[in-house]
Amino acid sequence: MQPDRRTVEGEFVAACRRIGLFEDWRSARFVFSGRTDRGVHARGQVCAFDTVEAARAIAVLNQQLPRDCWCTGVAVVPIAFHPRYDARSRTYRYYFREPDLDAAAMDAVARIFVGSHDVSRLARLEDHDPVRTVLSAEVRDEDGFTVFEVTGASFLWHQVRCMASLLGAVGAGAAEAEIVREHLEVREGPRAPAAPADGLVLWSVDCGVDFEVMPPHPRSSVHLEEVRRHHALMERVARRLAPE
Repeated sequence: MQPDRRTVEGEFVAACRRIGLFEDWRSARFVFSGRTDRGVHARGQVCAFDTVEAARAIAVLNQQLPRDCWCTGVAVVPIAFHPRYDARSRTYRYYFREPDLDAAAMDAVARIFVGSHDVSRLARLEDHDPVRTVLSAEVRDEDGFTVFEVTGASFLWHQVRCMASLLGAVGAGAAEAEIVREHLEVREGPRAPAAPADGLVLWSVDCGVDFEVMPPHPRSSVHLEEVRRHHALMERVARRLAPE
């Protein structure tokens, strides 16, 4: 939450208060599974809070949330559950805007990230342990995008975006696999640049919980369709304006 701007957490807490799920988010122990950088999207964020109005939350919450923010699932969990500390893994996807990237070359290099590595040159550490474990990493072409998907136990600030920037250089033919090995094996040296935030999506968080599906409110479904139509129109315009 931010005092001077609209955020997902702020909208969520405000909706919970409007329908009487809790009054004070602190006493309700409201918490997300983690924070994202400014401009990063979230498809599968997980939050938890205490309430005696579980039935009301399921029935009304998506009606109160704005059309660009909604719950996709709900579960009753033990009182000690914490979506951050109980998370087994997190999956991110990075969608590259650049055309004509070599996805096969990027995929081969992405596998180098798998395992436990010192990521001092791939993240902003801020006194955190630099050793992080990547469980899987792959690159593929999907729905007109080149997509980098990575799953790990946890990630540091900017880590996935720095990984994506190196892979983007490989896909564009500006770098080889050695650039990734160097950033993982040689601690001293400049940090990799972070790819733009708006290409990154927190795709899912595995907390070992089985969620009951919650359908979006009809206005959210309309919003999604409007977004799809807008991007389809922008693609057609870009193709027409592209030089021969």
